[in-house]
Amino acid sequence: MNKYLKYIILILGITLLVFGFYILKSSTDQTGIYGVLPYIFIGLGCVLFAQGIGEIISNKALSEEHKKRIAIEKHDERNLFISNYAKAKAYSFMTYAYGALLISFAIMGMQLRYILLLAFTYLLVVGYEIYSRIKLEKEM
Repeated sequence: MNKYLKYIILILGITLLVFGFYILKSSTDQTGIYGVLPYIFIGLGCVLFAQGIGEIISNKALSEEHKKRIAIEKHDERNLFISNYAKAKAYSFMTYAYGALLISFAIMGMQLRYILLLAFTYLLVVGYEIYSRIKLEKEM
């Protein structure tokens, strides 16, 4: 990551946090987008602040030797294989769990728009899997 990008992310996170709390405390109209917008700013601010602080601390705490060793381990073929295999297992489990959740919501009688939203998301994920499989089969 760029040397100054860490600090820019940190400052942007703090700015979003402060702005979100300012809107939350000063806004009298809590309907529509004004009811949600402060919480979105606060959430994004927390994420950016944590990312910036984490990058700064990890760069200061690690020596150059440790950074090189971590980079080598990160790009090691065995570790990449293990990571990809774990992701594939998690995706397989997620497919079944998401399908079961979708069916249970339908049985419980949830509103149709929520079930259709979940079904569309489920089909989008499965469709992306098919697209990726076709793309990879053409390359290999």
